[in-house]
Amino acid sequence: MNAIAFTDVRKNYGDVLAVDGLNLTVEAGRTVALLGPNGAGKSTSINMLLGLVRPSGGRIEVFGHLPDEAVARGEVGAMLQSGELIPELTVMELVDFVRRLYPRPLDLDEILKMADLSDLVKRRASKLSGGQTQRVRFALAIAGAPRLLVLDEPTAAMDVESRQRFWASMRDYAAGGRTVLFATHYLEEADENSDRVIVVAKGRVVADGTAAQIKAGAGGYTVSFTLGGQPAAGLDALPGVSAVEVSAGAATLRTTDLDATVTALYRGTSLEIRDLKVTGADLEDAFLALTRES
Repeated sequence: MNAIAFTDVRKNYGDVLAVDGLNLTVEAGRTVALLGPNGAGKSTSINMLLGLVRPSGGRIEVFGHLPDEAVARGEVGAMLQSGELIPELTVMELVDFVRRLYPRPLDLDEILKMADLSDLVKRRASKLSGGQTQRVRFALAIAGAPRLLVLDEPTAAMDVESRQRFWASMRDYAAGGRTVLFATHYLEEADENSDRVIVVAKGRVVADGTAAQIKAGAGGYTVSFTLGGQPAAGLDALPGVSAVEVSAGAATLRTTDLDATVTALYRGTSLEIRDLKVTGADLEDAFLALTRES
């Protein structure tokens, strides 16, 4: 059974079409990153998935049920960007209160350990930093042992070390065969922590596959070398070159034909090529290319 199924889903806000015939399925047990520029329809899609917003058309199913039904059955946990914690409660009181609302919750100590909160159990919510608050939100999202975990920009306000610990915890949670869908602006997080990436733009899916497949689909390479005081004229005319950047004595070429570009550099110019480096397209390159095209 699919964990998530969107079929021809649309959402209008007046004359604004936020989601435009969205079709996608997510198999149970997958960890999926949802990417898209601001206004692409990510948050609207997540809110519809959680039953917080009604679609204008189409159908959404979560484990074969409507979103409201899946949430009521305790099958969905969510960590959203908005929502305040009860300031007077301690971390332990808050987590224990929420876990008791579910029929089959995780053990309290397991939740606190997984969310890296064991040292903060007596601290009141009003005294938490932004990163600590995010960790509590993660604890509340997993408290009921949901089969589907939805995370909307989960590492906002976290420092680098906290982000690393968070993703380690998320992978531990997903390892039990659970499904995770997360939206993020940190493209390296999508690259490192998902086994599938879905890119949306203007309310539609524009790419869907593993991070490696999407990077390969974007195509292209980057060729960089030390230019020094040598002239950069003519680099944009080399075969395969689509863009040239010269900065601080270094030249960076984007090319769709690596072999032709490098051959022309050595055989077709009088430049002295030093410190040559070649890299493939990264997820950011692919993301920018896909969203620019759409």
